[in-house]
Parts: sequence; C-alpha cells; structure tokens
Amino acid sequence: MNNQIVRIIILMLFLIHAGHAQQSDALAFRPLFNGKNLDGWVDVNTSKETWKVKNGTLICSGLPIGVMRSDKQYENFILEVEWKHMTAGGNSGIFVWSEGTQFKDDPLTKAIEVQMLELDYARQNNATDDYVHGELFPTMGMTAIPDNPRGIRSKSLEKRCKGKGEWNKYVVVCVDGTVKLSVNGKFVNGLRASERKKGYICLEAEGAEIHFRNMRIMELPSGITSAEQTAPIVN
Repeated sequence: MNNQIVRIIILMLFLIHAGHAQQSDALAFRPLFNGKNLDGWVDVNTSKETWKVKNGTLICSGLPIGVMRSDKQYENFILEVEWKHMTAGGNSGIFVWSEGTQFKDDPLTKAIEVQMLELDYARQNNATDDYVHGELFPTMGMTAIPDNPRGIRSKSLEKRCKGKGEWNKYVVVCVDGTVKLSVNGKFVNGLRASERKKGYICLEAEGAEIHFRNMRIMELPSGITSAEQTAPIVN
C-alpha cells in the first residue's frame, strides 16, 4: 500500500469525525474497550490480577509477562488508543495480526508489535537511542519490511511521546499487510508486506504498570487475504 492510499484512509477518517458520514451503514468507530469491564477480551497467559478497570481506564500491572487478546480477529482497521506508563523505563505494546496465543515457551505472541516505551527505557537498559516508543516490528519469526530500518524493526522518525504519568495517543492504520503509526498527532513510522494480514489484537504486560483508555476501532473493508495470511483461530 502506497502513501496515497494511506492519505485516502486518513481523509476518510477526518470526514467521519466531521460528521459527513451519518448513514447507519457508514464506516464508524466502536469501542474496543468499553471502559467498564473486560468484555470482548480474553486472558491468554497472565492472571486475574494483571488487568483491572477503574474510572474508564484499563490498568495493566505488567506482571506476569504475557498478553490479553481480543475475542475476534481483525483484518483491515484503524485503531485509536491512549496510553501512559506509570514508572520510568516502562515497556509494553500492542500486537496486531497476532496469533492470539503465546509463542512456544515465550510468553509473548507472533504478531506485529506496536511498541510503547517510557522515555527512560533506553538509558536504563543501555540501549541504542533509536530504541524508543513507536517502533514497529514483527515478532517470533513473523516477517515484514520496515519503512525506517533498524534491523528488522522500523524506528520512529521523531520522538513524540510524553513521559511517565502523561497520556499519549496512537493511531494505528492496518491495511493489506501495511501498518502506519501516528504518535500524538503525526505519522512517524510504518512497515509493509506483513506475513500476516488478519489476526487478533493483543495488549502486552511486560513488567511495568501501564494504563489504557479511549481504545476504539474502525473496521475497514476486507481485502484479498489467503488462509496462510490469516492467523489460526483460537477456540
């Protein structure tokens, strides 16, 4: 998918926000997290204490490390989510087009990860300064082509996230094997040719408390996606 198609999708999103698509069958956002409970989500390998809902916010303790998945698969969509870390150096993320199960002995899942790192992560872990929030990358042997390569990862072109205790907003556009990421109002990253083009959405617990809110999704028309490009169904 080229940049022109991405711009068309974003224009469509703008028109919907502006109130120009009012028909009942029009594309529209719906909550992916209802702000009240965990309906629509399935714990994969964490615990009852890992995920809590309070005052419209989904609170993840970060432990044990693992994931919670959506109860259905998604193919082409636009995902909006606000998030904030509560400790310096916190690590978490969202997985799209995920298998919806942990990968072998690893507590995480095969997918495309949309990373959420607190600003102090690189310093605390003696990591390259490129290792920041907003990286996009395939996990557990999945394949994709990064727009801004750092190995198999695609790095954000600008550092736009806020630090611990402050809300950030991601807009994630996933269409036909391409992912584009907006961080706090600006598109800064992308990848393409994902091995998988349909799967589950997973939230990650990775050792640090993180909060999520205003998580909603707009499902877009389906594409030509083969069985091999679709994650296995989890019963």
